Amino acid sequence: MNGKKVTVTMNKLPRIQRVHSKWNKTRILLVKKGLKNYVPDTRKLSRATLETMLNLYQMVYVKPDHGTYGKGVMRVEKELTNQGVRYAYQAGETRRGFTTLDSLYASLQSKKTKRIYLIQKGIHLLKYNKRRFDIRIMVQINPQGRWESTAWIGRVAAPRKIVTNYHSGGTPTAVETLLKHYMSPSDIKAFHQKLNRLGVDTARQFARKYPRVKEIGLDIALDRKFHPWILEVNTKPDPYIFRKLKDKSIARKVYRYAKAYGGV
Repeated sequence: MNGKKVTVTMNKLPRIQRVHSKWNKTRILLVKKGLKNYVPDTRKLSRATLETMLNLYQMVYVKPDHGTYGKGVMRVEKELTNQGVRYAYQAGETRRGFTTLDSLYASLQSKKTKRIYLIQKGIHLLKYNKRRFDIRIMVQINPQGRWESTAWIGRVAAPRKIVTNYHSGGTPTAVETLLKHYMSPSDIKAFHQKLNRLGVDTARQFARKYPRVKEIGLDIALDRKFHPWILEVNTKPDPYIFRKLKDKSIARKVYRYAKAYGGV
């Protein structure tokens, strides 16, 4: 390096890489053996995959391959009634029922855009005050250049909504508040450490494929056995949500790290 000191100014930091395709992000996770057990079955939407997935899981989520804030997400169900098999889906607060798979699929096709859509195994989320919730884990490159899970927060869906996203009416809530009816304080602490490790492992896996990824927001669903499922990996996570936490030092840390690599 000819002995010269190299100074990197903020405006010369390498541009942060963002990965938009949910399908590509899912495939990245499935390559890593240690992460596969945390990824719900996910496939590209077609009539055949819709039929297969509903037969396997009875409840699935259909979502656009490219999209943010939970827009375009639909919850689809297969129900066995006294009158036979029925199907239904919910988009926003509207729920529609169908007597055949073909009529269901035709309606889904009319709702979605021309973009690629995915179909994902449905996870029956835990609830808080009868409302579904999931967890966002923030993972960032720290000042020492290593991946670190810096924050976690719960997101409680608005009444009658199927998505928990803050921009869709979800309520940011401390995870400890959401889990205290399910776990002891010591169990919550151990579970936090487990999710922190999962977050770092996921970030490292992404960085192998996309070395300019510097932060991820990991959306985690918990099933009734408290198994964590990675619903999505966001490579442009919104740090604002952490300002809603009572402990303001958490948000300050998230913003401090993000500024160091040009994330905000």
